[in-house]
Amino acid sequence: MRVRYFTVIAMVFVLSACAELTKVLSTSSVQPLTETEVISGLKEALSTGATNAAAKLSAENGYYGDLAVKILLPDEARVIVDNISKIPGGDKLVEDVILRINRAAEDAAKDAAPIFLNSIKQMTVKDAFNILRGPENAATSYLKATTYNDLFALYKPKIQASTEKKIVGNISTKDSWLALTGKWNSFANSVPGKLAGMKPVTTDLDSYLTSRALDGMFSKVQGEELKIRKQVSARVTPLLQRVFGSLDTNSN
Repeated sequence: MRVRYFTVIAMVFVLSACAELTKVLSTSSVQPLTETEVISGLKEALSTGATNAAAKLSAENGYYGDLAVKILLPDEARVIVDNISKIPGGDKLVEDVILRINRAAEDAAKDAAPIFLNSIKQMTVKDAFNILRGPENAATSYLKATTYNDLFALYKPKIQASTEKKIVGNISTKDSWLALTGKWNSFANSVPGKLAGMKPVTTDLDSYLTSRALDGMFSKVQGEELKIRKQVSARVTPLLQRVFGSLDTNSN
């Protein structure tokens, strides 16, 4: 009995030792992420995603050839579009206007990356951890909050130059827009218009088009962020693999 007793004790000791060793090895093989790694990894991820998004949209047809981000005229311009399409070559004229607007946005996108990178440089440790632990669009939300105004200031003059360019009969897209909305607003503000419940159009064309261009940019940034979060193949450096790999582990 005594021999059997000591045998059981020995087995318990060995099993306990093995379990403890496994625990030690597991702990030592996967070290917790440091603050430096997290902030460096998030900066790298944002830089990669933002640069990729800007590169895609700045290419020819980056906006114009992608239906998900192609910039169209405001709904209020439907009257212009419907009427001008009735004349010979009218459809082409409208499409030429849309093409120029999208080309202006593609041109602006060429200068977007430095604005993103400047924002990323200023990221704090708190920002980084909030992004890492936040929703799937946390990085995009951070960039939108810190770069939107600068990007708007970059895009709008280029869009405005496009809408003010004379296209036919010495008339520009902006001229047509102001003529349309001016006549409409005169009616909407009249007694018959008010009785009919008509609303004046207050859309600023350049601001509207600029906003749509930035919607497209941040849509692309979010797509790049989602790739890095979800696809191991998109984590192109060891640091990205380690930082975002921690999310894979935590989700299991």
